[in-house]
Amino acid sequence: MSIRSMIFAVAFGLASLTTAHADRLRPIQGKSIDLGGVSGIAYYTVERDGFHVVATVAQGEAGTPIRVVSVLAPGQRVVLSTPQRADAVEISRKGDSVFVRNTNTASN
Repeated sequence: MSIRSMIFAVAFGLASLTTAHADRLRPIQGKSIDLGGVSGIAYYTVERDGFHVVATVAQGEAGTPIRVVSVLAPGQRVVLSTPQRADAVEISRKGDSVFVRNTNTASN
């Protein structure tokens, strides 16, 4: 997969709520992301304009890392996924808390 394809493969969108387990994340605390062949880490910082979520992912060990930054206000979420898998990682903000959970995009 080319770097350009990987950039477009990292998709942002809304995911439906399911009963999947969500891990609470603390500021600056890293959380592993696993999307099959694409993996990395995500964390967030608290800024005046919202919570800055930073996710860095790469394809395998030799892939060029891609860094995605999203600013979340309360009630917002960002979803990272690839076109090869139905699995996705959702990072959501509920009040002053941030949660990370695996979800299935096929059910949306």
